[in-house]
Amino acid sequence: MSEALWETSALIAAMNARPVGDLPASISGISIDTRTLGEGEAFFAIQGERFDGHDFLTAATKAGAALHVVAEHKLPALGSVQSPLLVVDDVLHALSRLGEAARARSSAKIIAVTGSVGKTTTKDALRHGLSAVGRVHASAASFNNHWGVPLSLARMPADSRFAIFEIGMNHAGEIRPLVKLVRPHLAIITLIAPAHLGHFRDLEEIAEAKAEIFEGLVTGGTAILNADDPHCGPLATMARKAGVTAIATFGEASGADFALARFETTAEGAAIEAVIGGEPVRLHLTSSGRHMAQNILAVLGAAKLAGADVQTVAAALSSWHAVKGRGARSQLPMPGGGSIELIDDSYNANPASMRAALDVLKAAAVGEGGRRIAVLGDMLELGEHAPAQHADLAAPIAEAGVDRAFLAGDEMKALDDVLEGRVDREWHDSVDELLKSLLTMIRAGDVVMVKASKSIGFTALVDRMLTTYPPQTSTGAAPVPDKIDPAGAAR
Repeated sequence: MSEALWETSALIAAMNARPVGDLPASISGISIDTRTLGEGEAFFAIQGERFDGHDFLTAATKAGAALHVVAEHKLPALGSVQSPLLVVDDVLHALSRLGEAARARSSAKIIAVTGSVGKTTTKDALRHGLSAVGRVHASAASFNNHWGVPLSLARMPADSRFAIFEIGMNHAGEIRPLVKLVRPHLAIITLIAPAHLGHFRDLEEIAEAKAEIFEGLVTGGTAILNADDPHCGPLATMARKAGVTAIATFGEASGADFALARFETTAEGAAIEAVIGGEPVRLHLTSSGRHMAQNILAVLGAAKLAGADVQTVAAALSSWHAVKGRGARSQLPMPGGGSIELIDDSYNANPASMRAALDVLKAAAVGEGGRRIAVLGDMLELGEHAPAQHADLAAPIAEAGVDRAFLAGDEMKALDDVLEGRVDREWHDSVDELLKSLLTMIRAGDVVMVKASKSIGFTALVDRMLTTYPPQTSTGAAPVPDKIDPAGAAR
């Protein structure tokens, strides 16, 4: 029998729901997607951008849903539904009310993470490290928006010791209502960078939007900022204006509370020495990027502030791996012998994360006769800044010692133009054509790094490479489900 997440009576009270039918005493979980719905869970029929969950009640019942949460105004169109129902005014609003109830009943230390890059990586590392010292609840995948945050809150078990929530945004004003639901004790801003720059005037506006996270901090809560970020000072000022009195910093800058003392790339990843609130800490990572060390400083600092044993958390992090699409590394055997290393960073891209990925490629050890190959696709949501931001990758590509670049997408044409005569490269207007060329050219000893904004389709390119050359080993964790449409059903 699965552990009960919510008593049905508590669901009714929290959501101000009207019960219909023979309801179970409790539910084991909450789902908005019939593809992943488990036996005994409640199915919330959320209206998504493409799908309406009310169209999938039959599928949810077949998948084992214990009850359905549906909107009052949808009842006439549902006909004679036999499954037990909780009827509410609006399903998403009801989910938010349940999230509030979950937060109110919890005694967990709550950590919220935002930033232009590194949110999901930092959240996942926190979940892994803190799991060594207590029960941890964390957002799944990148559930960081107006439905993902309430869903993650509502799924929080009452006995969690720690809870980590990723909070994202594309526009100003989107973080504010979400962080007021989460009400964190600790708020991390990983870095301010030109992600979604097409929706903002400049980086200062992005910083102001990210600073909304301070408005939800509980009284006495701590803002955790990147000391190496030029926006650290302005963010600290914005935190104080929001009433935050405790501010901690991480990084390599002098005076950082959670400081990097030594970073060394190793054959297995990286060796790190840090000083966390005055406490020396040593650990090894399976990821070699220096940007990953920055994220880990924030993780260790947050762990210390949350009351966890930092040494235990650090030891646990030695077994933490980047996940599929976010830096996972695989050794792919070649037909004639030997192998290539594939670095899968295909989940998303912006100028800062693209440079970080190129740094990882630079640090990678190529085999005998091997080359460093960068497979790059468009960085989206940069607006009028897109041509310049893509062209500006030429210098990092050269600094990384890239031997050949494969480019795809309209925006990448700007980079293709400036690389002429500097680096061997080829541009394709389709991912399929790029893949065909890449597969004919790679050879044993190569290191291939793949990165682009998600909708470019490079995830499928990586999957095709993994299918063509099944990996011998992988330092990536099991695939994490992508962000889904909140009415999601089998489709």
